[in-house]
Amino acid sequence: MRFLLQRVKEAEVRKKNSYIAAIDKGILLFAGFSYQDTEKLLDSKPWQKMLQKVPELRIFPDQEGKSNQSLYQIQGDLMLVSQFTLHADCKKGRRPSYNLASSPEIAETLYNRLVNDMTSICPAKVESGVFGAEMDISFCNWGPLTIILDSEEFV
Repeated sequence: MRFLLQRVKEAEVRKKNSYIAAIDKGILLFAGFSYQDTEKLLDSKPWQKMLQKVPELRIFPDQEGKSNQSLYQIQGDLMLVSQFTLHADCKKGRRPSYNLASSPEIAETLYNRLVNDMTSICPAKVESGVFGAEMDISFCNWGPLTIILDSEEFV
């Protein structure tokens, strides 16, 4: 499982020009699952650690402008978007391979659980894109600040 987090001032997801979801100040989180991820991941230490880490990361400025506040402290929003391309393999040729990505069926199960679990622990609004859909995502990256979390780091 791999997350790409971006601190944002706002984010919006549309599908074929139709509004899907939007957030204000918070985190835009792209989530990708690998072929090694199974439903066993749901009860694992890496799952719990990564879910805890997201709202606890001190990436928001305090009164002095230092990154000392978490999503909890600012009561920020969270937008989740599935993104299998986080497991792209670009070692050979010019076309990325996605063989390292999870099957859509397993990834959808994991993604839906991720949305549910994050909704239960995050301090404010949690929104989601549409799993497996081509979407237009617009956001204002606040920083820029982008962080990658990988479940391999929490084994």
